[in-house]
Amino acid sequence: MSAEIISNHSFQEFWNWFETKEKEFFSILKDEDNIEENFLDLTLHKLKELNEQFFLLAGMHDDSTAELIITVDGNIKDIVYAQELVAASPALENWKFTALKPESDIEDVNLRIGDHIFSKENIYFYSNDDEDYPDEIDLIFVHDDLNDQNENEVINGTYLFIDNYLGELNFVTQIDNFSISNKNDAEKELIPIEKLKDFLSWREREFTEKYDAATIKTTEDSYSLLEGTLENGFPMLATVNVDLLQWDKKASHPWISVLRIKYQGDEDNGFPDDKDYDLFNLIEDEMTLELKTEEGNLNLGRETADNIREIYFVSKDFRKISKVLAETVEKYPDYDMSFEIYKDKYWQSFERYGIH
Repeated sequence: MSAEIISNHSFQEFWNWFETKEKEFFSILKDEDNIEENFLDLTLHKLKELNEQFFLLAGMHDDSTAELIITVDGNIKDIVYAQELVAASPALENWKFTALKPESDIEDVNLRIGDHIFSKENIYFYSNDDEDYPDEIDLIFVHDDLNDQNENEVINGTYLFIDNYLGELNFVTQIDNFSISNKNDAEKELIPIEKLKDFLSWREREFTEKYDAATIKTTEDSYSLLEGTLENGFPMLATVNVDLLQWDKKASHPWISVLRIKYQGDEDNGFPDDKDYDLFNLIEDEMTLELKTEEGNLNLGRETADNIREIYFVSKDFRKISKVLAETVEKYPDYDMSFEIYKDKYWQSFERYGIH
């Protein structure tokens, strides 16, 4: 299961196991002795016992040091677990442990997929700016060879190139939206891909200067009860923090979290009974106590319709809320719960409520 709870004890069990085999594993990597069967498969199996979203990369960092990289392939909900697992790793003389795929120097990133090459010589980018959302980083990447016939292969290769160049964490956190396009469709002057890191660092500095000190008190905020009707005719009720939705510093809390609870509702209107209604409010209160405002977490409200209760938070960072949401899902196994976390600097997801 993605983002399942992992205890420190589980971390320690994994590293205890790894230490019993680390000399053997080092030799396998150094001698390139059937690496997949003798090392990768065994270690991946152990990692999957901790979290299904864990993957790994391994190789020789230098002549005397092997490197094990724990990756989650950019899955936001599981990044915190990869980082905590590596933070708990032992100090071993011949090993380097890394959480998430690291960034690379542009000179070291060269990929070949099929007949196509991906390098700094044939990949470019430009910024798709929107004056309504000035802080959003929306990038268009361009590969010289992209056309209708090779679309899937070249788009996938370009994505992998950028992922390797920026590194897993930077790709997730520094870019809000992106697409990969044909050179003939470019609407602006193309910028060499080797300038991408400088561009992102500049935008990040601007963003930090603008929003780093942004705070808001929500203890006296006003909430609105909104009513509507879904396309299937069922009614919808939402309670949202009006003052928060009108805040001019939304981008300081760009991570949106949605906890979804499915329930057996009234067959005529899809609303929960009193028992479920009280429990859902309790769950929200428990999460709000954990996700403190001063730590960069804000409760935005909730929506109830068609046998689903959704609870919304906005956050400065995604790590703590990843764990709180996962713990909440585990705590109430009798309910069908799920959650998602995504980046939305201007909270466009909530424009449907008509409050700006």
